[in-house]
Amino acid sequence: MARIQTPHRVRGTQDIFGEDQRRHAQVLSTFERVRALYCFQRVDIPMFEATEVFARSIGETTDVVSKEMYTFPDRGGDSLTLRPEFTAGIARAYLTEGWQQFAPLKLATSGPVFRYERPQKGRYRQFHQIDAEILGAAEPAADVELLVMADQLIAELGIKGVTLQLNTLGDAETRDVWRAALVAHFETHRDALSEDSLVRLEKNPMRILDSKDPRDRPIADAAPDIDAFLTDEARAFFEAVTGGLDAAGVRWTRNPRLVRGLDYYRHTAFEFVTDRLGAQGTVLAGGRYDGLIESLGGPPTPGVGWAAGVERLAMLVAEPAAAGVDAVIVPMGAAAEARATGLLAELRRAGLAIDMAFKGNMKRRLARADALGARHALILGDDELAAGVVQVKTLADGAQRQVPMAQAAEALR
Repeated sequence: MARIQTPHRVRGTQDIFGEDQRRHAQVLSTFERVRALYCFQRVDIPMFEATEVFARSIGETTDVVSKEMYTFPDRGGDSLTLRPEFTAGIARAYLTEGWQQFAPLKLATSGPVFRYERPQKGRYRQFHQIDAEILGAAEPAADVELLVMADQLIAELGIKGVTLQLNTLGDAETRDVWRAALVAHFETHRDALSEDSLVRLEKNPMRILDSKDPRDRPIADAAPDIDAFLTDEARAFFEAVTGGLDAAGVRWTRNPRLVRGLDYYRHTAFEFVTDRLGAQGTVLAGGRYDGLIESLGGPPTPGVGWAAGVERLAMLVAEPAAAGVDAVIVPMGAAAEARATGLLAELRRAGLAIDMAFKGNMKRRLARADALGARHALILGDDELAAGVVQVKTLADGAQRQVPMAQAAEALR
């Protein structure tokens, strides 16, 4: 008989277990605690959307839409896409579910996202993000709120050596004039630009500023800065954001080459960056997207948000301790095993973390309790059954005492 082939894990996916899972869980639990401190409501949205949600909101010229989306027809012939990020789906829900009545609305979510890209350190084709958004608030205070929240999250995760890089993209008037100046600058150097930047020059010239191609860097570095084109209103907005960060004690540095290429991005753009993950050092990024809701057919609605990769944050946190186990029940004999099942349920209902070791001799069962990190072993045999007691052994020092079985929960506490 032919041996059945075991299926392999799909490339770019992961099975999260042990230390990796504890790191992952710590990022998520810390995010949930911090978002509650900042009064962000939890929201959960579908894992897939109509393809046009992402094509219209992320932009058809972006790599995400043109190269990285998992798109498929469903049985009804509709084109669906697994979400490559959260913001577009949240914006869609804001419109279709009538959430405008709650504006300004502070929302947070987390979960798996999907992008078809080359797997590398900390990057997968199915990975996980945490996400925070404020919809319906045009004031710079919303940008400050999100940035301070992100800074506190990173601090509470115990991650060191992360720098907040900040830039302004100005208002619509600023962007139009600056874009024209950039196009004029890059056109004079067309012959020296990389192939990707030549495509961007036609569709998305601002993205040339953050090109990683060595051929583009001298040209991008010599491009005109946005500061020369800022309107008074745009300058005042950025000063309000930086002033708010200073007041909150959040350190930041200006990066005039930090951009978001799509036309609906406005004002604040930011990244939290580390040098501990190689060239791809961004761990959390976001910005203001005041035109996104309009791109989906809604009314003019301000918005600002950020997202972070859980895997990349998890790589930077210290290894969390494994969850504690209060006790392991060690039953010896068939009658003890039968009673231990009831005792196990009673102790768990009393709020205690209890496991049972039911294989091997006494030595192996106690070794199992020790390997689980249990504080105590509850030893139960025929003599204990007859007397209605249980032996409570403290594994740290070997001390042992006998307690009535009905008082086992109290003794463990």
